[in-house]
Amino acid sequence: MVPGPPLSLVEPPAHLELVAQGAAGDSAAEKPAHLFTLHHKYLPQVQEAYQEAERTLAALPQPVAGLKVIQALEEAGYSAWIVGGWVRDGLLGRPGHDVDVASSAPWQEAASLLRDRGLVVIPTGSAHGTITVLVDGMPVEVTTYRREGAYLDGRHPSQVSYVSSIEQDLARRDFTINAMAYHPNRGLLDLFGGLDDLALRRIRAVGDPQKRMEEDALRVLRAVRFAARYGFAIDPATQAAVNRGAQRLYLVSRERVGQEMRGIVASGRAGWALREQKDALFSAIPELGPMAGFPQQTPYHSYDVLDHVARVCDFTSVFCGGILSERLGWASLLHDIAKPECLTFDTRGQAHFYGHPAHGRDIAQTVLRRLAIPKDVTIPALALIRLHDRPVKLQRASVLSILSDLDRYAPGQAPWLVHELMIIKRADAMAKAPAYRSYAIEVDELESLAGTLIAAGAPYRISDLPISGNDIIRELALTPGPSVGLLLQRLLKEVQSGFLPAEKSALLARLYSLNGCHN
Repeated sequence: MVPGPPLSLVEPPAHLELVAQGAAGDSAAEKPAHLFTLHHKYLPQVQEAYQEAERTLAALPQPVAGLKVIQALEEAGYSAWIVGGWVRDGLLGRPGHDVDVASSAPWQEAASLLRDRGLVVIPTGSAHGTITVLVDGMPVEVTTYRREGAYLDGRHPSQVSYVSSIEQDLARRDFTINAMAYHPNRGLLDLFGGLDDLALRRIRAVGDPQKRMEEDALRVLRAVRFAARYGFAIDPATQAAVNRGAQRLYLVSRERVGQEMRGIVASGRAGWALREQKDALFSAIPELGPMAGFPQQTPYHSYDVLDHVARVCDFTSVFCGGILSERLGWASLLHDIAKPECLTFDTRGQAHFYGHPAHGRDIAQTVLRRLAIPKDVTIPALALIRLHDRPVKLQRASVLSILSDLDRYAPGQAPWLVHELMIIKRADAMAKAPAYRSYAIEVDELESLAGTLIAAGAPYRISDLPISGNDIIRELALTPGPSVGLLLQRLLKEVQSGFLPAEKSALLARLYSLNGCHN
């Protein structure tokens, strides 16, 4: 590292005066009083933390592709820094592969000089000064330092103006943990307290939180996603702005809402988000709203629907060991979404939610389609929702039957999806009233039996039988039609129950009997 000269405690250097004029339009009154007296690395009280942070970043596998871009830009007389996620995640000890570079070079000139070096340049966001450079097959996003104008549509700046300093560029960013920059020789640049907020495990907006949320409504969900991903809290002022801004999520495309929700769901903290970030989540997925405060009114449950679902999400993450698949995350979040619409009472006044798994699957399908969630996530998630409340006995036939149903709703996925079904059933049991949690123990035994049956090749699909539809048509002189499929289904159930062995001769003999034939 090449340290710069120590700063005066009284007067910031001239280039920082530009930042003092306002972070993306903030007034001086809205800026923290300690902007220049706490967060600069050469002040004694933070020097040790800065040095430790710089050692952390320097010890990481360096982003070679990004450094090559920086070298090319600097050799042409421009300044450049690594910014954003690589810096943030590196300081958290979880370095990523994506590298973003901010530079004083106008994007046209950056594109030209990088092409001259034989690199592939794609103008992915040239309207906002952004290009993507492929370095040895690795994409590097390069953006010109900029200041942004008004966000007239609540999503995008109406205009951008290019500036000459990294400090001005960092001032426009959303959260302090995303507003840090790193250079292999100059070290870490943190003007807004991002390092402090990482240490305090806090999401805090750069400058005035209300203005940050008003500029771009997507930041509401970004704040929740970052907090969920890292297990951070949200700074109170930022949280208030998030709550107020949630009603403006209609300005954001469904696909972008879906992208942010995918991050929240996959974080394993959807339960926290349901409890603590209702405004944001209910705006993103309005179908979640009716669960809040909806009493279940049965002896099986101690919590309202939303609190029960939040607890299921929590337990699901625990039972996965913190490694949660997105499909299971969505299934946990949406599994009881239809309960408010399915409530009925019997003659004794006992509440029931008949049909809520099937209806919940339909509602969840609408939600996931609207959010553009990929089919490879949606199909198994919907299968889990449909079957989460299906009774399963600790018997061979019952377990093989649930495997058959999994294969019907998510073809080819039953052998591994049954594990996730048992996770959600176990979590569902643990989120019920204390007297009904013992079923979670039985679920452990069910999962063990399912694994044994799968390993033994026990038949749970028609294709597992040693007989085919063509065999039936030939042996019984039948014409192709639904009756053939019905016969196969019956044979499968009788094999699963143990009534018949999975042998072709036994199955043919049973067919003759069912068809009134004698061989």
